[in-house]
Order: sequence, then C-alpha cells, then structure tokens
Amino acid sequence: MEVSFYPGCTAHSTGLEYSSSLKAVFDSLGVNLLEIEDWNCCGAAAAHALNGLLGYALPARNIAIAQELDLPLVVPCAGCFNALRRAQKLLAEEKEAGRKIEEIVGFKYNGKLQIQAMVDFMLKRIGLNKLKPHLVRPLSGLKVACYYGCALVRRPEVAGIGDHENPTFLDDLVGCLNARPVEWSYKADCCGADLALTHASIVENLVDKITGMAIEAGANCLVCSCGLCQINLEMRQTGRNGLKLPVFYFTELMGLAMDLEGKNKWWKKHLVNPEPLLWALNLLE
Repeated sequence: MEVSFYPGCTAHSTGLEYSSSLKAVFDSLGVNLLEIEDWNCCGAAAAHALNGLLGYALPARNIAIAQELDLPLVVPCAGCFNALRRAQKLLAEEKEAGRKIEEIVGFKYNGKLQIQAMVDFMLKRIGLNKLKPHLVRPLSGLKVACYYGCALVRRPEVAGIGDHENPTFLDDLVGCLNARPVEWSYKADCCGADLALTHASIVENLVDKITGMAIEAGANCLVCSCGLCQINLEMRQTGRNGLKLPVFYFTELMGLAMDLEGKNKWWKKHLVNPEPLLWALNLLE
C-alpha cells in the first residue's frame, strides 16, 4: 500500500520521535509513505491571525502538490490535518473564496484528494485486526489518558472523525496494545499550544488542568497524535500536580508493542523522560 504523506514542520524539528516512530510502524505494516515534494508550512492555527487568505493559501499549496500524485494524503499532526481540511472545505464549498485561493496558489482544485489524519488512516485503512499479529509486547501497566485535543476532532464538519465531544478511537487503539485507557473528561480540551510562547502563564494553567485531571483519573502517561500538543503538554507542565506525566505519540506506543528496532532512541527526545515509567513496568530491556 502506498499513500502520500505531509510531514509538517514538527516532523523535522520538535517531533522527530513522532516522525521516526511512524515511519518504523508503517514500514513494518507494509505501508509506503511517499512524502510530497517541496511542501510548505501549513500555517496551522496561527497564519489566519495574520492574514485570512494566508491561512487558506498555505495549506492549499500543499493540496495542489498532493492532488497531482493521485494518492490518499495522510497527515500526522492534528494541527496540520485541521488546516488542510479547512482549506479543502473552502475550495470545495465556497466558490468565490475558493477561486481566490486557487488564483493565489496557481492551481485548480480537482475535488478528488482524500485527506486523513494518521491515526484515522491507521484505524480505518489498516485496522486493528491487521495490527494485532504484529503485537509482541503487551503494554500491561500503562494507564493512558488519551488526549485528542481540539484540532483532531473539531469542528466536526471539518475533521469528520468520531465524536467531537467524547471521541474514543485512540482509546480503542490503546486497548488493542494491552494498555489501559482511563476515563477522563479533558480528552478534547484545548491545551493552548498556539499561545505557548506569547501567553506562557495561561498555557501552564491549561496544561496543569489537563494533566491534573489525567492524574486524578489514574493515568501514568498521556498519548496524543499532534506534534504541537505533545511538546506543549510536556514543556508546560509545572509539576504542581505532584508529578510530571510523559506524553507519548500513539506511534511510539505501537512501536513499543511491536518491539521495533530503534525504539529506545525515541525516549531521548522527550522533555519528560518516560524511561523510569517504562523500566518500572518492565517494558524496556
């Protein structure tokens, strides 16, 4: 199976462990990720604050490149996924505005490109049944707060994945890995990643509320699918809740359960070291 792949900026910077783990996982599952050429930053949730047209033109340019490959486009970062889907929705449904974006970018949207979040692709196109034979290490003892954030599931008419208020698809994946997803109420709350540099104190409060609720629910770690959320949740934890929780990418937990080569390099990239937890649960050797 071959799909086109938009890595986004974090895959080559703060999210190297995400990039490395997802490639290892998908290689093992026989999926070839064809990175689109000459891609650009999608602007995520920040570009539109500077210029509304820019907020659509940046992701639209990546759509223009991807549609030429005539393959589904998978996107690992929830923020990038949301930006691309927003632009796609405008191109498809708003004739005048869509034509303006096409003129800026210099292309004609053909309406055929399928854009999927990486975790959605994993669950719907590959499926848990195909994954199960590859799982050799049960992740027993991991009590996981699955963090979806806001961009992966909202707005529902843009994202189109699961329940936008109480999503469960990451929980299903975590359960398949023989870890235990915990029930908690902050799974789809915003972590404030877009304000991390300009309003750090506000973001610290948001992050402490999220991690505090995860701890109260019995979690010993979080898992997410967004490069912005992951680094924000690790970087902005203050420890006021009594401890700092490691925040895994879902592909890291998959790679651990699949016992993939190179997995121990991923933990070194974290700002909250997950190794003490993994050693304590006999998940490292």
